[in-house]
Amino acid sequence: MNKLGVNIDHVATVRQARRTDEPDPVWAAAEAELGGADGITFHLREDRRHINDRDAELLKQVVGVKLNMEMSVNPGIVKIALRLRPDQSTLVPERREELTTEGGLDVVRLRKKIAPVVRKLKGAGIVTSAFIEPAKDQIRASAECGFDAVELWTGAYAHAKRDIALAAALERLARGVDVGRECGLDVHAGHGLTYRNIEPIAALGIFSEFNIGHSIVARAAFVGLREAVREMKRLLDRALLLSRPAGQPG
Repeated sequence: MNKLGVNIDHVATVRQARRTDEPDPVWAAAEAELGGADGITFHLREDRRHINDRDAELLKQVVGVKLNMEMSVNPGIVKIALRLRPDQSTLVPERREELTTEGGLDVVRLRKKIAPVVRKLKGAGIVTSAFIEPAKDQIRASAECGFDAVELWTGAYAHAKRDIALAAALERLARGVDVGRECGLDVHAGHGLTYRNIEPIAALGIFSEFNIGHSIVARAAFVGLREAVREMKRLLDRALLLSRPAGQPG
């Protein structure tokens, strides 16, 4: 099954553009659930540029599906995660000058800082994931740090302009999934995925979950968030059906 996690950060981005109280990302989470989202993802950044503490508190109270909190290893953010206890915490790189999360967390270089955070989160009963590039050393380092899952950065696939680059990106992701499974990790995917490019990667049938935000929120401006989520779910379901050999049950 291709599960869909909907990132609601960009709903909060629209709100913060006018520094007002709408649109409310908490309402967005409810609409995404009604559209069939399997999970809700939010990123509580250190600078609170979109999701803020009020949002995080209310999301924990009202979200009925899996709640995934993207976060840095900043001690203050870790403290909030330990108090909120989302279902999952995904550790991501964070730079103040970036528009959105770019590239993966360098677990190899930062493992001494990351491993203690993973232990604390898991000790609080939180499933842990690392947002990383599909590189063998990063995947293996994530397993060694104790992560339960990895979310592979799909940016190279999403931004590929030529067929050869597209094929190479898909092959690298497939190899990454193989390594992740060998290490006992659940493997998710995310970054730059849209209605136009989701089916080829979903048809591989190798990822347990896709996390998508910007494209869904952009589509919601025209059809509403509930319908936008339904449309993405239909694409994921269709891709999975096409990936199965004839006669294999769903």
